[in-house]
Amino acid sequence: MYSIAQYTDFFISYLKTQIIDKEPKNLYDPISYMMALGGKRLRPTLTLLTTEIFGADYKLALPAALAIEVFHNSSLIHDDIIDEDPIRRGKATVHKRWNTNIAILAGDAMIILTYDYLQNYEPNLCKDLIKAVNKMGLEVCEGQIWDVDFETRQNVTVSEYLKMIEYKTGALIATSMKIGALIAQTSQENCDLIYEFGLNIGLAFQLQDDYLDLFGDTLTFGRRLGGDIISNKKTYLYFKALEITSESEKELLKDLYAVRLEDNTNKIKTITDLFLKSGVAKATQESIKKYTNKASKILDKINIEEDNKKLLRDFAESLIGRRV
Repeated sequence: MYSIAQYTDFFISYLKTQIIDKEPKNLYDPISYMMALGGKRLRPTLTLLTTEIFGADYKLALPAALAIEVFHNSSLIHDDIIDEDPIRRGKATVHKRWNTNIAILAGDAMIILTYDYLQNYEPNLCKDLIKAVNKMGLEVCEGQIWDVDFETRQNVTVSEYLKMIEYKTGALIATSMKIGALIAQTSQENCDLIYEFGLNIGLAFQLQDDYLDLFGDTLTFGRRLGGDIISNKKTYLYFKALEITSESEKELLKDLYAVRLEDNTNKIKTITDLFLKSGVAKATQESIKKYTNKASKILDKINIEEDNKKLLRDFAESLIGRRV
């Protein structure tokens, strides 16, 4: 077994060999641009790691890992259009650097490329991989439309928000791991369990993202804290606050999330203080711990070596314990 960082490096090296350089440039250049923007490469790393944990060579999983990462980035291109975001990973988003029409088509082409990469596998395995990716793809779309709907709905519950992030974020992480298990041809039980492990880690990962946006370390977070508040993005903390705060605090929160300001300093401070005083910040940390513990219990049931369980557990804890 290799280290997590080595699996990431293996994937990045493979990615560099797969750059598409052909016409029409206005389709393929945006794809190459998006894939070169970087990021954690979490999902393909998990695919390679899981393949080896279940006893196969990570190299077998490289095309599938690329498929997962290309699909993930296609969804980011479309997300940026929906959210009208101008910046992604410190650089212009595809629809800003080119235009919206080109970005839509580039994202569409990347979805097709996802299936092209999966054709590297023998027919029966390819069929299983496509089935897993199809389920994931639909859930990502369902999660995204819920996310859009929640921006204007007034009666969203915490459980609905959790279902949304399960589909939008958790499904990608869970499927990344299940694909590795399928390629390693482990048992169906192991495939199902590693999927559930990934799903719970995905939920904890997204809740940690929500938390860090306001309570992260400014020096390591890489951007100003409170970005979700500035853009009025309703995350777990917002919906939890509506569940547990007083009526007057609920109204204050709704009013603050309904306005856009030039100077957000007081807005961020007021909401931060409310989240701390009401116990929302603590409740979020408890939810993160809940899903991490659930993942750990699932991991205990998976039929792999104890050293490999420790590797997965340490990796999960590093994700949840991160400050960026």
